[in-house]
Amino acid sequence: MSNAQAMPQLDTEGGQSVVGPCCPPLTERPFTADEAERAAPMFKALGDPIRLRLFSAIASHEGGEACVCDISDVGVSQPTVSHHLKKLKEAGLLTSERRGTWVYYRVEPSVLAAMGQLLITAAG
Repeated sequence: MSNAQAMPQLDTEGGQSVVGPCCPPLTERPFTADEAERAAPMFKALGDPIRLRLFSAIASHEGGEACVCDISDVGVSQPTVSHHLKKLKEAGLLTSERRGTWVYYRVEPSVLAAMGQLLITAAG
């Protein structure tokens, strides 16, 4: 039995984001069909270079969150940035909060830690 944590999944409960378990580390056992269905959108979302750059910019931004105005310089139009951010949110990788006219994005720390653990375990 492993003591590694399962990769979280972002659910919505009463309008609030709630992190729930998704999948075991890759080396623990094969994914079930349901676990693969939950994990695939996260990896698919990060499979696009623009989304990966946006995710990285947000994850590495000071304070752990970034205003859309601070991360839009990725070589595509603003509507395209918004589309990619929406896809990252739908995959459960980001949360957002509107403050005035700007939207701030945050990577859920537990999602980032679990993704890292999932991949480190697989590589180790």
